[in-house]
Amino acid sequence: MSVDDALAAAIRRHEERLARDPASLAFAQLADLYRKAGRTREAVALCRNGLVKHPHYTTARLILAKALATEGALDQALAEIGAILDVTPQDVQCHRLAAEIHRRLGHIDRAVTHLEAAVRLEPADRESRSLLGLLRATPAPAGEASGLARVLADDTFATLAFGTLCLEQGCVEEAAQAFTRILRKDPDNHAARERLETTLRARARRKG
Repeated sequence: MSVDDALAAAIRRHEERLARDPASLAFAQLADLYRKAGRTREAVALCRNGLVKHPHYTTARLILAKALATEGALDQALAEIGAILDVTPQDVQCHRLAAEIHRRLGHIDRAVTHLEAAVRLEPADRESRSLLGLLRATPAPAGEASGLARVLADDTFATLAFGTLCLEQGCVEEAAQAFTRILRKDPDNHAARERLETTLRARARRKG
C-alpha cells in the first residue's frame, strides 16, 4: 500500500468513526489527516466546528493553526497559537510554529523570541537552535566571521541583490543574514521575505 493509499484509508476510518459519534474528539485527528492530504479548507472547517463544542481542546487548535498557516492565513494562525500559549506557555510545538509564521511575516525578532523559548524548553531541539543562530541579529566575532559576513556587517551590502548573489553562490548563511537585516528594517518587504524562505529551503536541502 502506498503512502497515499494509507492516508486515504485512515481518512475513511476516521470519517466513519466521527459519523458514528459526532461529539467525539476524533474530529481533530481527521482534520490533521485532511491537512496532510492537502485538504486544508476541510481541515479548517472541521476544526472550527469541533472547537465550538470543545473550545479547550488545544490539540485541535494547533491543527487549526497549522492548516491556516498552510492556507496563508498567517494572522489567523497566530491568533490560534496565541490562544494556546495563553493557557500553556510551555508548548514547544506552538513556539516553533509561531517562530515560522513570524518569520514568514518578516517579523524576525519575534521569530527569534519564539525560537529562544523552544530551545529553552527543549535544549535538544537542534533545528530550532540552528535556525536561532541564523536569525539572531548578533553577528559572529570579527575573528570568526567569513569574509562575506564581515562585508554584510556594513548595511550598505544588506541588499536584495547582494543576498541573491550570495544565495546563487551557495553562501546560504550570508544570504540569510542579508535578507534578515533587510526585514528588520522593513518587515513588509515581500521580496526579502520570499528570498529568505528560498534560502532556508536551500539550506535544508544542503543539510540533507
